[in-house]
Amino acid sequence: MPKLAHRSRLMLGASLIVLGGSAVAQAQTVTLPEITVTAPSPIQPLLLPAEAQAGGEAGTPVNRSFSSVTVLTAAEIIRDGGRTLGDQLAEQPGITNSGFAPGAADRPVIRGLDNFRIRIQENGIGSQDVSDLGEDHGVPIDPLAAQKIEVIRGPATLRYGSQAIGGVVSVDNNRIPSVLIAPGFRVETRSAVSSVDRGIENSALIDARAGQFVVHGDIYHRNADDYRIPGGTQFNSFVRSNGQAIGGSYFLPDNRGFIGLSLSHFTSLYGIPGADASTTRTRIDLEQTKLAGKGEFRVEGGFIDTIRFWAGGSVYKHREEGLNASAAFETGAVFKNRELEGRVEAQLVPFDLRIGRLTSAFGLQFGRQEIGTEGEAGGLLPPAKTNSAAIYNFNELQLLPGTRLQAAGRAEYVSVKGTATNFPSDYLPTFTLIDGIDPDTGDTVQTAVPDDLASAKRRRRFLPVSASLGLLQDLPLGFVASLTASYIQRAPKASELFSRGPHDAPGTFEIGDPSLKKETAKTIELGLRRSAGPWRFDASLYATRYEGFIYRRLTGARCDDDFASCGTGEELAQVVYTQRNATFLGGELKTQYDLFEIGPHVFGIEGQYDIVRAKFSGDENVPRIPPQRLGGGFYWRGGDAWSARVTLLHAFAQRRIAPEETTTAGYNLLNAELSYKVKLKDGPLGPIELTAGVKGTNLLNETIRNAVSFRKDDVVAPGRGVRAFLSAKF
Repeated sequence: MPKLAHRSRLMLGASLIVLGGSAVAQAQTVTLPEITVTAPSPIQPLLLPAEAQAGGEAGTPVNRSFSSVTVLTAAEIIRDGGRTLGDQLAEQPGITNSGFAPGAADRPVIRGLDNFRIRIQENGIGSQDVSDLGEDHGVPIDPLAAQKIEVIRGPATLRYGSQAIGGVVSVDNNRIPSVLIAPGFRVETRSAVSSVDRGIENSALIDARAGQFVVHGDIYHRNADDYRIPGGTQFNSFVRSNGQAIGGSYFLPDNRGFIGLSLSHFTSLYGIPGADASTTRTRIDLEQTKLAGKGEFRVEGGFIDTIRFWAGGSVYKHREEGLNASAAFETGAVFKNRELEGRVEAQLVPFDLRIGRLTSAFGLQFGRQEIGTEGEAGGLLPPAKTNSAAIYNFNELQLLPGTRLQAAGRAEYVSVKGTATNFPSDYLPTFTLIDGIDPDTGDTVQTAVPDDLASAKRRRRFLPVSASLGLLQDLPLGFVASLTASYIQRAPKASELFSRGPHDAPGTFEIGDPSLKKETAKTIELGLRRSAGPWRFDASLYATRYEGFIYRRLTGARCDDDFASCGTGEELAQVVYTQRNATFLGGELKTQYDLFEIGPHVFGIEGQYDIVRAKFSGDENVPRIPPQRLGGGFYWRGGDAWSARVTLLHAFAQRRIAPEETTTAGYNLLNAELSYKVKLKDGPLGPIELTAGVKGTNLLNETIRNAVSFRKDDVVAPGRGVRAFLSAKF
């Protein structure tokens, strides 16, 4: 074996993401032992090569893109053991988590952006939940069933819609099989126990083929008690989750494509920790059922090469429950969401121009959402409907063997219909004095009665337009440089326009603005990557100028359960959706260096760094921005069996805060892991193997407060813990 292959175990990418005609192909990845870096590689065919179909590993999927892409493989997901997508990704450069209810409601935060600017999707279809409506709402996608997690930034997000202006978190769990495996079946089980929360998790995944049909099934369960923190326990931080799914695909003869469906069900019951948890015991009971479809067809003859489609719909509901005066749980609020989404793409046959080879693709996307609240939160968001339609195009021009140009565009139509409320300009109630008679004395008295707020049905229509340009250039010594520029517009969401009431779980009284305009982001990003040789890294620098950046502004007023109490209430912090121009500057780096080899053993060091600075016009800080982080560590890999890793991530104190925010102390996060994989024998669908390991987290038992969390002052991250895991494939 060549020394480089022996040294780095480079694995050719086996999966293709087609950005329309911008075949953003999967590239080479280095996984030694836990780092993913990107560089160019060939475009993948529809099905895996013969040796992979016969049972070999497909390789580690990565992305050849014009912007930074983070990829976690199934092996990394198993070893890291994140209970949520936010937890799974939180230590990656440029990514953190919302930390509202760690282990339950914990969305990813990318480059300081979250909620409505981060799209979370499963097998190409949006998560179709209400997790972007409030940080206390969980995402109904569990890493226990995931085979791959990608975080996509930059121009590639135009494929998925303007709501992905900050990035896309894409989960692939093979519920709609896209590879024609060898006849037979393959089972994978995953199990783990954790000390910090006395957690137990189990999952089983099966894939089987009969003729031209491939079916997939998975089932998983997660059970965790309140987790321990330095000096005690984070009360009401438990979680109980379950999921089941079944899907299948039919593959056309002669490698011409496939069509598949899947049906999944997810339930979760989890607590909302915080200062008032001991009295309210607030918890969320969540349920979602989703039907999804996907297909790909190769066209013989003509100018169309491949047609692809994705479609899905779901019914989602969660109840927010708490203790009543009789110390019994009762439902205080209900959130409902019904959603449909579809996307179809046509990739054209590559065309040779005089200046290079051009690949193009066109896509259509549509969506419909019906969302609303009931119960005590019924006033938060009365029923609202959103309809959207879009057309997009990607073009890629191969000028020279090492030079590629990309141009992409997207135009949308968005209609949002809901109930608009006219609030006073200071967001405080007004009162009218009403004459009355005191029943005890008979005297005439005046009573202050709050004025009613005027509300009316309203529809807002938006036409967001987005475009991007990119250059990818191979450089000497294995370097690859990229430069991209993008102009992306986003339409406001229904809750940003029409919110008007209390949201008890996060402790806010939220007020929307029905006059909000489109949000526009202008971004320039420079990247430099290297994946060959003993030194590998992925670095990016970016600058984004937002016009009309929409955010939730803390007014300083406190409210109770109705607007009349604002200014005199105590329970809820009043927040108002507001627009201002803002600038985001930042960068990310992840690197790895093989120090030396001794026989099959490789020893090396790694490092990472990320920073984001965000300010409004007028030099005021944007709220809830993650701190600067610097980290590094050591790794060892003993052939294909043993691997070990020790990392230390330091988060600096966050003192660049917005009005009404508090500063956040820095911390040191020390983790260590050891794993062993043994191949028992080869099977028709891959090796029969066992992987076992142990991982220690927060070994210094630091008190970690998340700067982006609304409840950082009374909710901290888990303390010192040890997790043991076991995975079996047979």
